[in-house]
Amino acid sequence: MRLLYGDKAPEVSISDSRLALASVVADPEGGAAGRRRARALLVGGDATDALGAVLRERVGAVESQLAALGWRWVSSEEEGFPPGLAALSDPPLGLFVRGTLPSGPAAAVVGARRATAYGREVAEYLGRELAAAGVWVVSGMARGVDGAAHSGALAGGGRTAAVWGCGADRVYPAEHRELAEAITARGCLLTEYPPGVAPLAHHFPERNRLITGLVGVVVVVEADERSGALITARLALDEGRDVMAVPGSVFSRLSAGPNGLLRCGAAPVLSAGDVLAVLGVEAPGAPRDEEPASLALLPAGEALTVDAIAARAGRPVAAILESLLTLELGGWVSREPDGRYRRSHTTRQRVS
Repeated sequence: MRLLYGDKAPEVSISDSRLALASVVADPEGGAAGRRRARALLVGGDATDALGAVLRERVGAVESQLAALGWRWVSSEEEGFPPGLAALSDPPLGLFVRGTLPSGPAAAVVGARRATAYGREVAEYLGRELAAAGVWVVSGMARGVDGAAHSGALAGGGRTAAVWGCGADRVYPAEHRELAEAITARGCLLTEYPPGVAPLAHHFPERNRLITGLVGVVVVVEADERSGALITARLALDEGRDVMAVPGSVFSRLSAGPNGLLRCGAAPVLSAGDVLAVLGVEAPGAPRDEEPASLALLPAGEALTVDAIAARAGRPVAAILESLLTLELGGWVSREPDGRYRRSHTTRQRVS
């Protein structure tokens, strides 16, 4: 079995999978240069001498730690390793995985950490609709767009994968611990960094290349001109993936990224159906409930306070609160942490 690329197979007696793990443990900060060094060692045939100490002294402890955490190591040569990752121009030596690795159609939904209410709403909607159609929703579990996309996928009853930029022994950001557990139950968490590695800034561009390797299309929801989501988009283009973007307001700096992609030829996302069409996946055809008339109190894409809604409608606050409560219980609206209300773009299907 050959672990990496080249004309000469490594002359080693230890399994390729453990050698790959030893290489990652020996150079835990990763980076393209580190992976090139590891490949040279393994393909060169002297990997046992170079990595022997790591194998003897550290790999066993890492394997035990992973098992205690519920994670496992999957090398790039093992059955079930995502072929899109193995085909990257800079493929990982392997992955630390918790849950079930993605297979089948997959889309990345990425964007700003400090997303607007509109951005979070769109990401949740896309995650929900794509997952309901059987598409894996892939993102980075960051605040903002990423977390909303994962949450939407879970609510849609589908599968989602979160790619981390840190070791398997820590959740980043910490407030997403419950989300991480929910993702594990319905999909997977994965990283190429061993336990003990902190979420350093340079890890996230590296993490983004893994996101592109797992999917057929990358959707950018909101991003400023220096956003990591645009790095993901560029990597996706380099790897031959489709890139799509959600149009945004010309007055918002978080629309600069997606609007710039649209100007350069990216396909616009006006509905989840646009993404499904690129993936060649048929959208579910179940009918939806008719929207209640009171939903007109809240314009689509806006988050408003009760006072603002009452002022627009010219009705007493008490009456508005009663209507909002009914809409919230019915799943038509949701309340933001700051008390504002917005529409929930959920897939509401009639019960037969």
